[in-house]
Amino acid sequence: MKNKTPNPWTVKSRQIPYENPWIKVIHNEVLDPSGKEGIYGMVHFKNKAIAILPIDDEGYTWLVGQYRFPLDEYSWEIPQGGCPNGTDVLDTAKRELKEETGIAANQWTELMRYHTSNSVTDEFGIGFLARDLAIGQNAPESTEDISLKKVHFNEALEMVNEGKITDLISVACILKYASIS
Repeated sequence: MKNKTPNPWTVKSRQIPYENPWIKVIHNEVLDPSGKEGIYGMVHFKNKAIAILPIDDEGYTWLVGQYRFPLDEYSWEIPQGGCPNGTDVLDTAKRELKEETGIAANQWTELMRYHTSNSVTDEFGIGFLARDLAIGQNAPESTEDISLKKVHFNEALEMVNEGKITDLISVACILKYASIS
């Protein structure tokens, strides 16, 4: 449910200096809530951020490791990907889990909804819990050079607490599951 509080910002003009198939950068000339002139840049995401936390009957999960270009470092994360507008989010979650890990799940539960870095982006996502797993062979996209790591969920939680998993979506989904399991 959206908050009914009125927007205190006034947009005087809006330009799109950059756009690609995944994002749009928007430059806004604004009056801030105090009436002072300023600028407000934002990034619009053209996909929903879908994340999957697979948990097997023994409490193990799978992490995906990959080099993240914007950070210039390697990152361990739960499986995730983009869901184009108009595409079913659960179908996307099933495809991403299979693609990145080779796992198919028979039981799916929405774990949480989230906004990432909402001071500069409108990115919205949904995290799913996947259970009743069938293990198969992964088939990552050509842009993905990934490693898989099977760890007990408690180890994944420890990796979050030790700062070894820093991806916000992974952190949020792991902590959410820890709070309800």
